[in-house]
Amino acid sequence: MENFAALIYVIAAVLFILALRGLSHPETARQGLNFGITGMALAIFTTLLLPDVSGYFLIILGIGLGGGIGAAIANKIEMTALPQLMAGFHSLVGLAAVFVAGAAFHNPEAFGIGTIGDIHLVSLIEMSIGLAIGALTFTGSIIAWGKLQGAISGKPIIFGGQHTLNAALGAVLILLIIILCISGSSVVFWMIALLAFALGVLMIIPIGGADMPVIVSMLNSYSGWAAAGIGFTLHNNLLIITGALVGASGAILSYIMCKGMNRSFLSVLLGGFGGDQGDSAAATTDMGDRTAKIGAAEDAAYIMKNASKVIIIPGYGMAVAQAQHALREMADILKAQGVEVAYAIHPVAGRMPGHMNVLLAEANVPYDEVFEMEDINRDFAQADVAYVIGANDITNPSAKTDTASPIYGMPVLDVEKARTVLFVKRSMGAGYAGIDNPLFFEDQTMMLLGDAKKMTENIIKAMES
Repeated sequence: MENFAALIYVIAAVLFILALRGLSHPETARQGLNFGITGMALAIFTTLLLPDVSGYFLIILGIGLGGGIGAAIANKIEMTALPQLMAGFHSLVGLAAVFVAGAAFHNPEAFGIGTIGDIHLVSLIEMSIGLAIGALTFTGSIIAWGKLQGAISGKPIIFGGQHTLNAALGAVLILLIIILCISGSSVVFWMIALLAFALGVLMIIPIGGADMPVIVSMLNSYSGWAAAGIGFTLHNNLLIITGALVGASGAILSYIMCKGMNRSFLSVLLGGFGGDQGDSAAATTDMGDRTAKIGAAEDAAYIMKNASKVIIIPGYGMAVAQAQHALREMADILKAQGVEVAYAIHPVAGRMPGHMNVLLAEANVPYDEVFEMEDINRDFAQADVAYVIGANDITNPSAKTDTASPIYGMPVLDVEKARTVLFVKRSMGAGYAGIDNPLFFEDQTMMLLGDAKKMTENIIKAMES
């Protein structure tokens, strides 16, 4: 049976790898999900058949409760709430790692890792690392969920000596792990958990809204490493492989997100830019000696209907307003009149990696019309209209010209090269980075102030009339 289980685990691991590969592109994402679901079903079924597995009632009860709650949430959740959903699920993975580590520490005989007071050294190392990462992931994900949900301010929460405190707590955490491995003390074990819980909170609160895509992928990575650590404790090779896959892919994705913002991972963890003040700033058409051109839906409709090529740039404002369906309807009208339409996606648009791709896919936007930044930036110079809907910092030309800007060096979409820029935004306020966008005041820019969905729907009505 053990050899059969090992073979099935290998097949499941291959399916998980194929799932990750499929999820790398919208066209193959559904197939990737099917691979992942199949692999997980095989893994669970095979594990239940192992001879040392008992207590089927509690196992089935747990699967039923967890699966039922998950299905209910999946059916109820809005696509715009996916970032906080991911953060919430990451927290559960971290908490599960803490529970498994606690169970193994207080009943090591059941796990075959020694006896109480005499747990194998290797198992103590694996267990303590899984415990620390799991606890940190749990509280860090809860804080990230709060920021994304709006229950906690999206602004960076920073206080004096914060980084020194975090570094000191990290050093103490490592010291406690060493002491645990030497003494096997239950007091030290739970001190590690409590300290890691606190560190998870302190690490995430100084991070602002603009850095949330990095944090979501980072917490995803942490949850994977926590699962891998517990896999060693449970002597489960598939859990080790799966955790390592999630941990590595999350780390790579975090690197890609940081590269997309031209920031180091360390600078994000030390507290980055980005609060929630952007859309709450007072709307104005005059900031100093600069005056923006304010337009209406009828103006935008006329300009786009007479264009040859329109590039649409979606941002988090589109997600909040749930304007993706109206946007696709507007694009369909334009295409029916012979206008070429394309969508430009910045790697950190929204609050999680691939956020805009998910929303556009939900609205049935054709995949061949959606382009990543590096593939479409050169096309802005030939575009008649750049329709920016709910985005800000990812279109800010200051990133290329102002060395004093906090986003200087961040790759941005070259929307200023389009003949006309239509900017849909609630107000003239700054974005998550907390800086003004000079593009608002350029001659070719027209500001369309208001809710993204309502503005787009009004444009559609103007086009139809």
